[in-house]
Amino acid sequence: MAKRVAIDIGGTFTDFVGLDEETGKILLEKALTTPHNFAEGVINTISKAGADPREFRQFVHGTTVVINAFTERKGAKVALITTKGFRDVLEIQRANRPDMYNLFYQKPKPFVPRRFRFEVRERVNFRGEVLQPLVEEDVVKAVEACKAAGIEAIAVCYIHAYANPAHERRTREIIEELLPGVPVTLSHEITQEWREYERTNTTVLNAYVQPAAALYLSTLDRELTAKGVSGTKYAMQSNGGTTTFARAQRVPIHLVESGPVGGVIGAGVIARTVGEDSVMPSTWEGPPPRLASSIGDSSRSTPIITSRRRLPGLAIPSRSRWWTSWRSARAEGPLPG
Repeated sequence: MAKRVAIDIGGTFTDFVGLDEETGKILLEKALTTPHNFAEGVINTISKAGADPREFRQFVHGTTVVINAFTERKGAKVALITTKGFRDVLEIQRANRPDMYNLFYQKPKPFVPRRFRFEVRERVNFRGEVLQPLVEEDVVKAVEACKAAGIEAIAVCYIHAYANPAHERRTREIIEELLPGVPVTLSHEITQEWREYERTNTTVLNAYVQPAAALYLSTLDRELTAKGVSGTKYAMQSNGGTTTFARAQRVPIHLVESGPVGGVIGAGVIARTVGEDSVMPSTWEGPPPRLASSIGDSSRSTPIITSRRRLPGLAIPSRSRWWTSWRSARAEGPLPG
């Protein structure tokens, strides 16, 4: 019956919404989320809804798996390879304090312990000019240390790599030669950000969840295909657009607000339908609670998802397309079909 399908995995429930474009009938269903294998919860929801996967023309998936991995700190064992002199960027963070008058404020613990942050000699200026060629021996030593420590994912972030990524690309080649099978995240592929703390932290966070996200999405893709779902499957991004499962496995940081952002867009559609200028949806399932604002007119609106209360020990100041205009979302990847 359902031709266009959207499924969202939450901390407690997995929700199914199906639309038959010919009849206009909407099918809703809900089943318990299965943390041991999230794909199982998706399949259970489809079965419970009585929908035929072979009839799915479009499949869009939203999930809180990535943000839950951060809040629960249940990601991979990550290492950081960075430019000499910038090992402690994650520790120093920014001078401004989120809670200015709190005398007991403590900076959140970085997701990479200092012993797993390795420096290599290389330097590129903001114009992309090489000031110090990459010393490959330093990279080899860092990779050997990662291998000895049982590192599961590696983040590479060099100064001004966005202007000239040659050193990062060569570093990945060395890692793949010496440590095949270990996921590598390069900063210039994640965000074109000149602020070193934000860019470094975003790169690290992507590496932190990449193994789990890749396993989860590949398993879900395989299970859906086995059930008869054909064609490309899409994952909801934090910017309100979509991306393919294959792309999402490489850059899961873009799925941080994958689940809540679908609600924001839906609220905007409802606002326009009923003639409201603005709405303020919220979600309270699992940590952290989110509050969003969404203007009814999509041509001028800028939906924002935010959580004003920081969880203890959680540091996620990153650039993952959390805040974006609806126009940008459409340009980068609107809902297909």
